[in-house]
Amino acid sequence: MKKLVFILLLIVSCSENHQIEIIIDESDQTESVVQKIEIDSVWSGHRVNFSLLTHKDRQYIAYYNSNRNMIVGQRDLTDNKFDIYRMPAPKRLKNLEEKRSRISATEVGWDSHNSITVAVDKMGYIHLSGNMHVDSLTYFKSQKPNDIFSLKRKFPMVGPNELRATYPKFMLTKDQDLIFHYRDGGSGNGNEIYNIYSTDKKSWTRMLDFPLTDGQGLMNAYQSQPELREDGWYHVFWVWRDTPDCSTNHDLSYMKSPDLINWYDAFDNLIVLPATLDKKSLIVDPIPPKGGIINLAAKLCFDENNKPIFVYHKYDENGNLQLYLACINQGSWKSHVITNWNYRWEFSGNGSIKSEFRLQNFNRRGNGFYEVGYWHIKYGLGTILLNDEFIPVGKVIKPNQLLNSYYITNNNSSKSEIEGTFPGLGIRTSQDDGNSNERGTRFVLKWETLDSNRDMPREKPWPNPSKLYLYKIKKNN
Repeated sequence: MKKLVFILLLIVSCSENHQIEIIIDESDQTESVVQKIEIDSVWSGHRVNFSLLTHKDRQYIAYYNSNRNMIVGQRDLTDNKFDIYRMPAPKRLKNLEEKRSRISATEVGWDSHNSITVAVDKMGYIHLSGNMHVDSLTYFKSQKPNDIFSLKRKFPMVGPNELRATYPKFMLTKDQDLIFHYRDGGSGNGNEIYNIYSTDKKSWTRMLDFPLTDGQGLMNAYQSQPELREDGWYHVFWVWRDTPDCSTNHDLSYMKSPDLINWYDAFDNLIVLPATLDKKSLIVDPIPPKGGIINLAAKLCFDENNKPIFVYHKYDENGNLQLYLACINQGSWKSHVITNWNYRWEFSGNGSIKSEFRLQNFNRRGNGFYEVGYWHIKYGLGTILLNDEFIPVGKVIKPNQLLNSYYITNNNSSKSEIEGTFPGLGIRTSQDDGNSNERGTRFVLKWETLDSNRDMPREKPWPNPSKLYLYKIKKNN
């Protein structure tokens, strides 16, 4: 049962007005671990994202083991262990601009960009891609349905623009067609490419004849994956970046589509693709370079009329990092600040950086309020409560969610949460890209690593390999 606690706060002013802060206590909505499976030993020298996919009555995982080899696993949900397959290690195909030596296409080096992604098409064939940062496309497809042991490398996938790939990702359309997208090019100079898979022809083609976003040789878009939301449309947002320096991010932007082919701005005007910076109606907030927005530092929600609302971070006039909310008012985007923090996260430079702030969620509650969850290096975990005019009116006290997505290290948590003793080790998690068929149940992968190191090698000593676990977690009420 939700508990409402009202605290009377005195606001000092000439009129001596009083304001009531609303506190919603949901700390009793706890979870329990109902299953824990030890899978393998994994590399712990730096962080890189693994993949977990629950598909019908089966589960698939992809990760890098203690020797940094790419491993794929599968199990029936009734089994207590995974069958695992070490992927073959073909040489990387030559990148025309490559001037440094690379290890194989399925062995990870020190780059935290080299995540893995897994998908299953509607005929049951497994698709896998990963271990790329401005590299030739690494993609595998199973020769048999539901069989990881038949995964074979396919190159090219389509043909052009596959030698400088980063951020591979699969998604399913509302008709369950499989989409694959990735960035072609480098940070500050790249385009977003979309392919679609035909289960009849068992082959990929370009979904669009042009990139979805195009930096025109001057920048690239760090964009969210198109997400099918409650209005039945796909929604995508992004920031532009001028150079590999992450501080050059700018201009939070947004568009939507009913079919992933035809795209519209927030005001229902048709957009001629590709999306470029000069299409001003796509800009939510014209944040300048060095204005304090990092990649994907926004969350999208919808009001009761299915109008988009964004929460995101940028610097205020004093240079501190704050959360802002943007909504549509009288035909244009309007924004206002919703925090009053006294802290500046100074991010800059190339490579994977250490995060000091994360937006956790932005949701419309059933009681007419909105909530914004966050993790802050100074202020910790919190959830801001907003009224229907998007004004902060209080907070929500959340339970300590098991294996939350923020980064727990043995420097900021009790030692009992972390198995390893090497200084700087932290808990990493991968949430499920699929869905559990049990209500109130979710699956999470958990392991321990050091944080990223700007994608550069670390000097020894390195931590011992950590254990990779699958957790099945169930709500208690």
